[in-house]
Parts: sequence; structure tokens; C-alpha cells
Amino acid sequence: MSRRTARDYAYKLIFQSLFHATGDADESEAASMYADPSLSDEDKAYMRDVVGGVSAHEEELKAVIVRNLHNFTYERIFKPDLAALLLACYEIKYTSIPAAVSISEVVDLVKTYSSPTSGKFVNGVLAGVYKETEDRQ
Repeated sequence: MSRRTARDYAYKLIFQSLFHATGDADESEAASMYADPSLSDEDKAYMRDVVGGVSAHEEELKAVIVRNLHNFTYERIFKPDLAALLLACYEIKYTSIPAAVSISEVVDLVKTYSSPTSGKFVNGVLAGVYKETEDRQ
């Protein structure tokens, strides 16, 4: 299975977690995704890292997103877009995945699962995140 599919699963788990008071995805749904026989051990490790990392660093990731919103508030972000932003911000800040790959992949996810204007919105926010990250290195 490809990293793209594992990222799709991670995105869905992060999205689910946005609706649970504990910040965790539905355990039975998560278990069924991790039990997918087509997932490699590497894919499962990636998913655990990203989903757990987003949960562990949620406040920090939220601050990164807020700094890069223009004329918009965090609370108004459409949940599918927020899940994509959290996923990409985590990948950009905490993994060795190239930022351009993370951005491109999550923009594709929101084009699939969100509104017609979400791709532009997410891309714009993540362009600011990328610039901010590059400026600090």
C-alpha cells in the first residue's frame, strides 16, 4: 500500500478525533483501518505516528495554523479542512516528509473530501506555514 493511502486513513482518523471529547478517533473504526491487510508495518507506523503526534501537539499545531490564517478564525475552519491542516502541519514540523509532498497530498485530500474552495484555502494556509518553517531553519 502506498503512503498516500496510509495518509488518507490518518486523515480520516484525525477528522474523527475532531468530534470526540477525548480527541481520539472511534476505537473500532481505527482498529478496522489498522487491521487492513494491505497496510504494511511501515504504513501502520506512519499512521500511529501522525495520528498520535497530531493529538499530542494539537495546541502547538493550532497556534501554527492561527498564525497563518488571514481574515479568518480557527473556529470557522471547516472540519475536513482542519483535519488536513493539522495533518500537514504535523508532517512539516515533525517528519522528514518534504513539505511540498505533504502540502500536495493534503490539498488532494480536501479536493476529495471537502468543499470546492477548500483546496485553495488549505494551500494558502500551508504556504504560510511552509514559509514560516523555512524562515526558522
